[in-house]
Amino acid sequence: MSRPDPVAQDTLVYGRADDRDLLAECYRPDGGDETPAKAIVMVHGGAWTSNDRLTPAVLCRELAASGYTVFSLDFRDGRNGKHPCAVQDITAGIRCIRSRADEFGIDPARIGLIGSSSGGHLALLAATQPDIEVHRGTAVVADADAERTSAAVNCVVALWPVSDPLYRFNYARRIGREELVAAHRRYYRDEEHMREASVQRALDDGEAERLPPLLVVQPGEDANVPRVMTLELLRAYQDAGGPVNYLFYPGLPHAFAYQASAATTRLAADIRTFLARHVY
Repeated sequence: MSRPDPVAQDTLVYGRADDRDLLAECYRPDGGDETPAKAIVMVHGGAWTSNDRLTPAVLCRELAASGYTVFSLDFRDGRNGKHPCAVQDITAGIRCIRSRADEFGIDPARIGLIGSSSGGHLALLAATQPDIEVHRGTAVVADADAERTSAAVNCVVALWPVSDPLYRFNYARRIGREELVAAHRRYYRDEEHMREASVQRALDDGEAERLPPLLVVQPGEDANVPRVMTLELLRAYQDAGGPVNYLFYPGLPHAFAYQASAATTRLAADIRTFLARHVY
């Protein structure tokens, strides 16, 4: 006899942009007490040009099974827009979730943000610059006050983030990764646009509105994200005054947590430890 699924899953509309609905997949503990849950917003990767809200389902379900309500977002990307359209959608998702907290049974004061690969880059921009004008513009599916609600989060988890698009663009050209080069060119207008989108540049130039606690995870055999770029992100975040945690997973490839494995379960446990300290 099979065990009942501990996670309930459904789809909701959180925003609207370019005449299309933006969807979120909601994963929540099935049952439990009436205490408002802690919420996690999940941002998938895919070199700003591929994948969708269902891609990180394994990690979403791991976190939901342990008591979090996880909202995994679809958003515009290089298939239908240019930077910063994705960040505008992500901040709209956070505003929707916070504004509809009673409906979702969550605590609006306890929201964390997780992003992987290019999604890590987007999550870092949303976390450090949640309410700047350039990161607004996507219509929020909530009450009229939602547009004025802050998109600030308690903490951010960046899994193998492409934190400096121009650095990774040049790295991809150097090693002959033409599929990554093409993906950059689809989401960014040109190399100057990539430079402007760098998290490290924004931090060094004093543009961060907020510096929430940050967890960065780097796999040891990541062929998509050079370790030097990740270490430069840590340096910039620390120099800006932000609290940083860093986990290195030797022997593992880029985006390993999109598949069920012992390493993914270990990562989920490490993320939960971090969230327990910072999603109050």
